[in-house]
Amino acid sequence: MSSPSRSDLIYDWAEAGPHRFGATHRVALNDETLRDGLQSPATTDPGGETKVEILRLMDALGIETADVGLPGAGERQRRSTELLCREIADNGLAIRPNCAGRTMRADVEPIAELSQKTGVAVEACLFTGASPIRQYTESWSLDEILQRTRDAIAFAVAEGLEVMFVTEDTVRSPPEHLRLLLTAAVEEGARRVCLCDTVGGAIPEGVSNLVSWVKVLLDGLGAPVGIDWHGHRDRGLDVANTLAAIQAGATRVHATAMGLGERAGNTPMEQILVNLKLLGLRDDDLGLLPEYVETVSRALGVPLPINAPVVGRNAFRTATGVHAAALIKAMRKGDAWLADWVYSGVPASWMGRDQEIEVGFMSGASNVTYYLDSRGLPHGPEIVAAVLAKAKQSARLLTEEEIRGVVRGFTGEGE
Repeated sequence: MSSPSRSDLIYDWAEAGPHRFGATHRVALNDETLRDGLQSPATTDPGGETKVEILRLMDALGIETADVGLPGAGERQRRSTELLCREIADNGLAIRPNCAGRTMRADVEPIAELSQKTGVAVEACLFTGASPIRQYTESWSLDEILQRTRDAIAFAVAEGLEVMFVTEDTVRSPPEHLRLLLTAAVEEGARRVCLCDTVGGAIPEGVSNLVSWVKVLLDGLGAPVGIDWHGHRDRGLDVANTLAAIQAGATRVHATAMGLGERAGNTPMEQILVNLKLLGLRDDDLGLLPEYVETVSRALGVPLPINAPVVGRNAFRTATGVHAAALIKAMRKGDAWLADWVYSGVPASWMGRDQEIEVGFMSGASNVTYYLDSRGLPHGPEIVAAVLAKAKQSARLLTEEEIRGVVRGFTGEGE
């Protein structure tokens, strides 16, 4: 008799009612770690070789494009962006670079120079504030913004650059303003538009409404223009909002390793990669995902939270008796996938990890038995009872040395 399949044992309510995810198109990814991620007040700007290492990991993960910096911000940024573009050119990386810049010639010129010097096509991501609150604060008129937008995009296109037009604070901008700005951008030759939740204030319904409206607008203009989504996490809705944008028609989404970025940060790339694979929209090999995140954490000087989804130390770790017992029973049935799914919504094996069973104050005898057996240690009833008793007296997980110490007390083994 054949073993049951995943679909036999896991019912999916996302496919069972009137509200379904629905998106079927492949979604491209744009990594903002080396630009927006570095804008976090908590980060350190790493050296060029470290940035190259991070870029290579992005490429190995199948990420299509990366923002390599803002060359108009000064000489340090110019050197960094050139180094990364030369790495792409010299080593034949598949990832394509883009650079951020204001809708000003002074920011477009360094991007054009970068492309010409390195021989790499660099996408110009030209941004301007779009919302009334930003316009009022800056004392900008809509006519001024429109003129700067047209001038900058026309200049970039004339310089041979592909342009993505970025409307900052899109989610708080009225349709009459967006219609004028996006139409002007398309008319001047922008190939993509980027819709932004710059302050992380949107909810999924608002994102869906916005992206759907922009898609209709662009379809009406008759131009093959792609839609990007760039979201922040101030309300903790970053991943949900990104998925809503994809469902509504976004074809490329932005994220950073660990969700690093301004204030509370951006959408985490590791979570988007996993969710898109779970949804069947991408099929990347995620074996390097832990290394990618750990490298960024070390390079930018930001510790990885122990409970971070997907990549945190605790992501696939349990010490609870009921959970551990189910994992052990699943392992004994001989189906590797079963243990990976019985108490986890994300398979640890995708990241080259295992479901881990620890021993602590919430553990049962099954935890101890499995822990000892998996390390080749004696696990008779008396030893199990002694380890469990020590665990119940502790306010934290037992370390391996503490457990081996109990074993030595009975047998002299565990050295």
